Amino acid sequence: MSAPQTFTPHGRREALASDVLRTALRCLLKPVLSPRCPIWFQRLWLRLMAQATRMPAGVRTESVHIAGCAGEWFLPLSNGATPGITLLYLHGGAYCLGSPATHRALTARLAQASGLRVLSLDYRLAPEHPFPAALQDATAACLALQAQGPVLLAGDSAGGGLALSTALALRDQGLPLPAALLLLAPWADLSPSKPVTVPAGEVMLSMPWAKACAAHYLGGHGADQPGVSPLHQPLHGLPPTLIQVGTDDMLCPQALALHHALQQAGVSSRCEVTAHRWHVFQMHADVLPSAQEAIARLATFAKAQAASAQA
Repeated sequence: MSAPQTFTPHGRREALASDVLRTALRCLLKPVLSPRCPIWFQRLWLRLMAQATRMPAGVRTESVHIAGCAGEWFLPLSNGATPGITLLYLHGGAYCLGSPATHRALTARLAQASGLRVLSLDYRLAPEHPFPAALQDATAACLALQAQGPVLLAGDSAGGGLALSTALALRDQGLPLPAALLLLAPWADLSPSKPVTVPAGEVMLSMPWAKACAAHYLGGHGADQPGVSPLHQPLHGLPPTLIQVGTDDMLCPQALALHHALQQAGVSSRCEVTAHRWHVFQMHADVLPSAQEAIARLATFAKAQAASAQA
C-alpha cells in the first residue's frame, strides 16, 4: 500500500498569488456559499466569479448533447492529441451549483495538458432535480461515450463523488467501467451527522452550506443510500484512481479515508496532498504554480491510463 504523497508549494510568486487568492475567496465567494443565500443567487455569483479565470490557448470548445444531457467539449488543437479516448468531467458545486462554464479554467487545462478530448457534462442539479438525477445523467453519458472508445472519468468535489458513484453503479450493473478515475477533493460522504473539523485555512466551504446542499440533493433519501455516499460502499473492482486534495480543504479527511478504503479494497489508488491549499485549488492554474503542477500530474496520470486502455 502507498501512503499519500505530499507536495509543498515554494517560491515568492506562489506565496503572493496564494495570499491574493485566499483574500479574494474569503471575501467574495465564501460568504455567498451559505444557506442564507438562495440557490439562484449562488449560481449567478459562481458564474460571475468564473469569468475572472482564463482559458488557456490551444483548446477549442464545442457545445454538445449526449444521452439527453447538455455538455461542452474541450478539444486540444495540438497534433499530439490522443484520438479515440474521452475524459468525462463532472463539475463540482455541491450538487446544486456549477456548470461546464464555471469550470472551463480547469477542464480546458486538462485537455491542453493531457492531449485528450474532455467532455464537461451539464448534469441536472438539485433542488429542482434531486438524487438520483445527477447519477442517471452521468451514467448515461459515460455509457454513450464508451460506445465510441475508452473513457476516463474525472470530477471535483461533488463531481468527484459523483464520478465515484457512477463507476460503482456501472460495476454493480455489470457494465463496462471507465479506464481510470481522477478525483479532485471528492465529496464521498454526505452523512450530515459525522463531526468534521474545518481547517483554519479553509477559504470556501462550511459545514452549514454542505449540510444544506446535501439536504437539497438527498430530497428525503438517506445519506447512506447506495449511490449517495460512495465512501461507505464496497469499493472493490474499481479502475486505477488518482486523488488530489489540499491540506486546507474541509474534505481532506474524506480524501485520505477514501484513498485508504480503495487500497483496502484492492484498488490501485494514488493520493496527492498539496500543503496549504484549499478546495479545488487546481481551478487557479492561470496564476498559481502549485495548481499548474497538480494539473500536470493529473495529465501524466491520464495519459498513462489512456495508453493502457488502448494497448
